[in-house]
Amino acid sequence: MNNSGSSSQAIGSGNHLLEIAKRLMADDKGLLAMDESVATCNRRFAKLGIAQSLEMRRAYRELIVTTPRLSDSVSGVILFDETIHQHTQDGKPFINILIDAGIIPGIKVDAGAVDMAGHPGEKVTEGLDGLRERLEAYALMGARFAKWRAVFSIDVDAIQTRVINRVTPSKACIEANAHALARYAALCQEAGLVPIVEPEVMMNGSHTLQQCAQVTEAVLQAVFQHLNEQGVLLEGLLLKPSMVLPGLCCAVQESVETVADMTVHCLLRTVPAAVPGIAFLSGGQTPELASARLNAMNSRYKSRLPWALTFSFSRAIELPALEVWLGQDDNVEAAQKVLQQGAAYDKAARRGEYSAAAN
Repeated sequence: MNNSGSSSQAIGSGNHLLEIAKRLMADDKGLLAMDESVATCNRRFAKLGIAQSLEMRRAYRELIVTTPRLSDSVSGVILFDETIHQHTQDGKPFINILIDAGIIPGIKVDAGAVDMAGHPGEKVTEGLDGLRERLEAYALMGARFAKWRAVFSIDVDAIQTRVINRVTPSKACIEANAHALARYAALCQEAGLVPIVEPEVMMNGSHTLQQCAQVTEAVLQAVFQHLNEQGVLLEGLLLKPSMVLPGLCCAVQESVETVADMTVHCLLRTVPAAVPGIAFLSGGQTPELASARLNAMNSRYKSRLPWALTFSFSRAIELPALEVWLGQDDNVEAAQKVLQQGAAYDKAARRGEYSAAAN
């Protein structure tokens, strides 16, 4: 694979994009993904007995954006469309709160994954229609980067039997999502926004670590092929992949160190050196495991890698705070302390200095 960027063909303002990407990866910080859809946020509230209302979602997000010292560990926050339009109780826009704290605001812009025609069990992400205009509007509001998620499920039986049209993820699914990610990224750069490219290989299933590595490699190869074909400036984007992990139902769950080794080796085989940073999603891992695995990657490889390895976690940082808050005003301060500490643990993991014993 050609490890140089597509600088001569790239669109948008290269220097501006490089500066934003550099700031997002600076000072051993990471990203906080608070871009849950209304449906996802409501499901999490329901499990904890929190009222599923617009006001409760607003209050929860205010808790997050006003957390003291959040900027010590977090360089950027990914927002959802509902969230980017919301205000604190005293009327200040969330996006202004973040900017004033030195945190770069970003926005999720895909329209979600839907069933892929002719490919049972597979998904393709929609949202390209009207995206140029939406990106322009978000940029005017103050967003400086965006995110698009594609999902890939592994069917172990299909991989083993190689039944025609049943191998999951299929080549058709990989190509369709890789093409959409590349078109999204090109539109982002045209609008002056740094694209975060998120190809997530799902943890659900019984696949082995080796099978996940095989699928992840195929997905990333396709993604970067399409990014180059679309003339996307690699130096002006960030990758948000899943770690290489055994399925949740797999009988063998490898050590933190083995997961770190397999993940880094897969990335070295597929991600060009021109990409400035890789910010992992947590994907349903426990906060402790997500931090420990990121820590192992950095403690074992950081000095030898061409790109930064950091975090772009959602549940792994936010869920412990949500469980403390429970929708009660009296719990806000305690929940914010949990949130700030969780982000600090992940900053330590980026440095290779995280200790589970201190958690």
